Amino acid sequence: MTGSSLSGDELFMAKWMVSAKKADFNGIAAKFQIDPVIARIIRNRDVEGEEAIEKFLHGTTADLYDPNLLKDAGKAAAILCDKTREKKKIRVIGDYDIDGVCASYILIACLEQCGAAVDVVIPHRIQDGYGLNDRLIEEAAGDGVDTILTCDNGIAALPQIAFAKELGMTVIVTDHHEVPYEVQEDGSRVETLPLADAVVDPKQSGCSYPYKGICGAVTAYKLMEIYLGKMEGEGVLSAGEKETLLRELLAFAGFATVGDVMELTDENRILVRYGLQQIEQSANPGLRALLTVNELTQKRLTGYHIGFILGPCLNATGRLDTAKRALAMFRTKEQAEAVTIAGELKALNDSRKEMTLLGTKQAIEQIENTTLKEDKVLVVFLPDCHESLAGIIAGRIRERYHKPVFVLTRGEEGVKGSGRSIEAYHMYDKMSECKELYTKYGGHKMAAGVSMPEENVEGFRAFLNAHCGLTEEDLVEVIHIDVPMPMSYVTTELVRQLSLLEPFGNGNPKPVFAQKNVRVCRGRILGKNRNVGKYRVADEAGREYDMMYFGDLARWHAFLAAHFGQEETDRLYSGGSSAIVISVIYYPDINVYKGVESLQMVMQDYSA
Repeated sequence: MTGSSLSGDELFMAKWMVSAKKADFNGIAAKFQIDPVIARIIRNRDVEGEEAIEKFLHGTTADLYDPNLLKDAGKAAAILCDKTREKKKIRVIGDYDIDGVCASYILIACLEQCGAAVDVVIPHRIQDGYGLNDRLIEEAAGDGVDTILTCDNGIAALPQIAFAKELGMTVIVTDHHEVPYEVQEDGSRVETLPLADAVVDPKQSGCSYPYKGICGAVTAYKLMEIYLGKMEGEGVLSAGEKETLLRELLAFAGFATVGDVMELTDENRILVRYGLQQIEQSANPGLRALLTVNELTQKRLTGYHIGFILGPCLNATGRLDTAKRALAMFRTKEQAEAVTIAGELKALNDSRKEMTLLGTKQAIEQIENTTLKEDKVLVVFLPDCHESLAGIIAGRIRERYHKPVFVLTRGEEGVKGSGRSIEAYHMYDKMSECKELYTKYGGHKMAAGVSMPEENVEGFRAFLNAHCGLTEEDLVEVIHIDVPMPMSYVTTELVRQLSLLEPFGNGNPKPVFAQKNVRVCRGRILGKNRNVGKYRVADEAGREYDMMYFGDLARWHAFLAAHFGQEETDRLYSGGSSAIVISVIYYPDINVYKGVESLQMVMQDYSA
């Protein structure tokens, strides 16, 4: 089966693939009292064995990994305990995105609770750039800071940390990004770690932590678990105070995990599941205010709400203003102040959305009207675009063309930009092959940041494309169908069981199903922006169902006109059609209207 999507006047085909992994689905269903369809989906997520299935379905915080398995975490916690007792001045230096803000909050909340002499600095995206720089180090030394504690940065700041050590400061790094490395003549890699007093990063070699996919805030949270345990042992806080604080901070660990687009597998699923519950019931004035201004106080939160509503408000302040505002919102004890800041963050995000739409449109025009369209790795230079929007725009372009994308903008010192990748392309590794072109870079497999002189942009584009190693097959979007399943099989109970598989997101996508020979009978366009389609569809036996479509209506209508004619497409919305018969990928949902529940299908993709 193939589905379709349109870009400009061209028809692009997405490959539909049915997952065919084997297991005793009926046996799993009986053992765990779930539908065999749910058992199939769990197997499709590569979860095997009774213990792993139990953890996937019903894992609790007791299943989280021991933080002491993180290399240097015990050492870092011991240093922080000493500095706390001695009242040495500690400075947390974070980052201006969701992960960095949440990590900073976790660290300072725990250190302050234990009486540490601590403050926090969030670098300015444009003035400082990502991570540590010499100015921040000099400023810390001038302020009498004894210890620098990084979060969500620092692993690649070798010269800056060496500078801090020369000035006599203690440095603790907590990070989750890739460790810089040098490729030897024999092809092997040798890591280059910063010469800090302790380095806590699950990706460093020799770290026995069993799950490498945690974000910066979770790395910070794990360190604070050890630190609070030591301080409890010294009588600084009680066991109850420690447990209460760690439970409250799960909200920020889960928020950051979704916001930094970590894979929702293994430990991250548990962190996010419980984190979402904590956000819903949080007493933190900032979190409460953020929910209020986005009208989410009465809703059961999902990963979607973090990734697409709440998270972008935090990121917007780091992009268009200063992320200090977001941190201040979390730290304030005054509800009125929290609501004021939350309102400002939402307004900034609304402005960011408009700017993103414009930048995305300009990027598409550049690709469509130049030779860029032929490239397998897209390098788009938008000199006048706000540099903070490069990553968002790169993500939009990647979705449209299913290619690795870098969006570069003109900064105060040369060109800065962000990249977003596809599964077949390890962005950080490929960038590392031409690092002599950059003044600064970092990232991981799926995303990266880079700075370079403007005269190197064309060389950057040429090198990446000449050495990308991508095939045409790699550039075809693949939609994985969990189960070919008739809509007639769907029940309210099955939809409720699907919630056992949440939270959905990167690494644990919302399950999708497929059915052939679906007749689209009648349709309406809904929404204040007229961007939602609602349809009545029928299967081969004549059973009818409601089906919603939240995707690109212009593309959908172009598909219908191409395959069934414009007249039939118009008839669908007037008197109804009997000629439109398609295959659909869908997922089932429960619609609640005026207290009445009804089943509906949500179309994800379609083909003739």
